[in-house]
Parts: sequence; structure tokens; C-alpha cells
Amino acid sequence: MYSAQGLFLGGQWCPAADGASMPVHSPVTEVRIGTIPVATEADQDMALAAAARSFPGWAATPAWDRAAILRRAADHLRANADGLARVMSTETGKPLAEARAEVNASADQFEWQGEEAKRIYGQTIPGRNPHERLSVSYQPVGPCLALSAWNFPMLLPARKIAAALAAGCSVVARPASEAPGSCFALAEALGAAGLPADVLSILTGPAVPMVERLIRSPVIRKVSLTGSVPVGRQVLRIAADDVKKVTMELGGLAPVIVHADTDPVAAARKLAATKFRNCGQVCISPSRFYVHRAILPAFETAFAEVAQGLRPGDGLDPATTMGPMIRARAVEIALSLITDARDKGARLLAGGNRPAHLNHGHFLEPTVLADVPDTARIMREEPFAPVAPIAAWDNFDDVIARANSTDFGLAAYVFTESATLAARTADALEAGMVGINETLLATAEAPFGGTRQSGFGREGGSLGILDYLTPKYTRHRLSLA
Repeated sequence: MYSAQGLFLGGQWCPAADGASMPVHSPVTEVRIGTIPVATEADQDMALAAAARSFPGWAATPAWDRAAILRRAADHLRANADGLARVMSTETGKPLAEARAEVNASADQFEWQGEEAKRIYGQTIPGRNPHERLSVSYQPVGPCLALSAWNFPMLLPARKIAAALAAGCSVVARPASEAPGSCFALAEALGAAGLPADVLSILTGPAVPMVERLIRSPVIRKVSLTGSVPVGRQVLRIAADDVKKVTMELGGLAPVIVHADTDPVAAARKLAATKFRNCGQVCISPSRFYVHRAILPAFETAFAEVAQGLRPGDGLDPATTMGPMIRARAVEIALSLITDARDKGARLLAGGNRPAHLNHGHFLEPTVLADVPDTARIMREEPFAPVAPIAAWDNFDDVIARANSTDFGLAAYVFTESATLAARTADALEAGMVGINETLLATAEAPFGGTRQSGFGREGGSLGILDYLTPKYTRHRLSLA
């Protein structure tokens, strides 16, 4: 893979200036599937120069023209979804159906943000006298740095690149080294759609020291990161030195509150399907299941049945319903969380081990734990794994306090048939997004983001483009007389 791709500079694919490269390994087979360039400082400087050089012209490009390019890019992605899904599945191991859905969701980002480019509305404010006009307009913030993770290797960079381009910003993107091919596909789609050559650059290679150098460059005026809380803290510290605008999505530990009036079987099946999507490696994955004691047994049984019915394996195999974790260390951490919970009294309802039928790859059985105490690590740390901890609750105020007891605040979920309970619970949960009887929150037309240590800023929806714009207030006195 990647034999014709690498660094994307000046609208062309090229190797690193010194020819250095690094391998990309399959999480399914653990063998090398390709190599990518390790960008040198000279390569980085080329990308930064391109972003600076192209920004004024792209910012001045009419919104309708920018929108047309983004729409053509969306069409290109959809037309090639099957082939792009195979690339993504090869890199990440995720089932083809999930990969294909991600390609289409990425196309939606370009279509939506292209339309948002036409809706960057200003504001006229009534003045205090008839001789003045007060107005607010929005201007692109400047060249942007897009830093994305491996778990959704196309959707995450698509959110950043689409919004930035729609706003009139140039972009330097660094995809995750574990799965760069999907971001490469975005560059191909935008190139085919007619994006001017220097407006988007892609750099590959280890994050350290490249990312800090890019953030510190005076060219970059905005940084968007999807990553872990520790990485987010580092990026914030660096960006703070030059007071640069930052958007951050830093993961979560989403609580689920299932009320007594809920159909326990239907809720369990829906939640289990979502929990094990992408092998649990989803920032908004339902992660802590607080189920009312009155319906707990039926919920546990149904949830475990879904887990036991899944088939881990290679995502390119049509029979596979759950792929691997991204690396061996991730499996080890997940197993340690399972051991810790069981040591503290949790019961194992399903899974708990590496799949016996797979002798290679980074696989873990879909795992369900019951009677998990709040002191277990998995109730305090983001698992990012196919492990579902279930706990009982009896008192509303108590369960809300337990749900809000962590430093995360990305997503939360509520299951109930009562509109009153739904509103009361959603209002009480401290999260940037809440799903009520629904678990698939991410969509192009809605804002995506969290609170507290889950980050700030929003991606997607009508709010997403605002993070790439700066407001300018103008007070115009019509006459000096």
C-alpha cells in the first residue's frame, strides 16, 4: 500500500526529502502492509510555506466556488466508497460495512460544510444614532493544523479539513501513522474536485517532534486535535505560548442511564451493538452502564447474548462482525481492566480473553462484566476497548452523581419511555452530547464535542465552521459632521 502516495505537497505525492520512511502494520496479521515517509524539517517547511502562500487566494475565493469543490469531493468519495472501505479495513481491521459507512459519513462532512460556506452570515446591529452603522462579519482564521486519530481515519480528518476549507482556511494535516491511507484518499478526492494545489498539505511521520514544531510555526493560526487527554494538555501548552485558537476532542467515558420503564432487551441489544462497534474504540462509545435494578437481570442476559454472538476477525472477511484493537498494548491494557474489575467483585458474563480461534492479531473477545463497583478502574478510565461494565442503581440523584463523577464530559445516554424522565436526566448529565434512546450521535448536521477534560469547541453542524472563523466588528460613522 501507499506505493504511489506519501507526503502531499504542492498537489503532488512525494517521498521525504531524505528518503526516510516508516512501516505501517496490519492489526489483523501484524505484518507490514506498507511504508510512509517520515517528513523532514524541510518537508514541514514546504507544507507551511504552501499554507501561507495559498491562504490569501483561497480566503478570497467566493463561497459558492469553495462549496462546489467540496461537493465534488463528496461525490468522489461516494463513487469510490467500496475501494476506499477496503483500504480502511486493511489498515484498521474494522468490518467492511463499518468502513463503508465511515467513507459515506466523511462525504457528508464535505457536502454539509460546503453548504455552510454559503451561510457564513454576519450581523447588523442598530446604532444609537442615525449616522452610524454597526456590523459583524466573519473572516477565516488562517492556516490550520489538523491532527487526527486512527480509530476513524477518514471521518476525523474529514471533519477538520472540510470545515477549514469551507471557512476559507488552508490546511496542513497530519494523519495517524497507524492508518494514513484514508486521509490520503481525502487529498485525492479534493485534488480531483479542483482544490488549488497548495491549499492542502499532508505530512506523515512520528508525532514527536513534528507536531510541536508545526504548532510553534508562526504560519499556523489554528490547531484542531482529536486525541487523548494527555496529548491535548501538551498541545494546549504549546499553543498557549502564541495564543493560538484550538479545538479539542479528547475522548470520553460515556455513562448510560437505563430507567426502569425501558424495555431491557431492546435497550441492551441496541447498546451492545453500539458498544462493540469499531471494537469499542470510539470516543463516544457507551462505557458505563447504570441499569435500574428492576430490569437488571433481563438487560444483562440480552447484552451478554449479543456479545457472545459476535465474531471477531479480519474486517475483510464478510463473516466478521468485530475487528481487532489497534495494537498489542491496547489488548494488554483492556485485559488489565478486566482483571481489576473481577478482583474488585465483578462477575464475567461474556468474553474476557483473547479469542481462541485467532492465533495472531490484536484481538479481544467482546466482554461483559456485571456488578462492577465504582472503584474499578474501568469506571474511572476510558477503556477504548470492547469491554462493557454494568452496574445497578436505585436512586435517581445517586445515579446522576455517579454518572457525573469523572473528569470526562463528551457523551452520555439515557433510555426511558418517559418524556419527563428523559428531559430531567439529560439536563442533569454533564456532557456535550446526550442521546435519548439513541446511540449514534455523530452526524454531519449536528455539533460534535464535549466539556471538561473531554475538550472544547465543536466539529460538524452549523457551529463547526465557526471554530475556523474570527468575528470582526466594524463601527462606521457615515459623516464627521
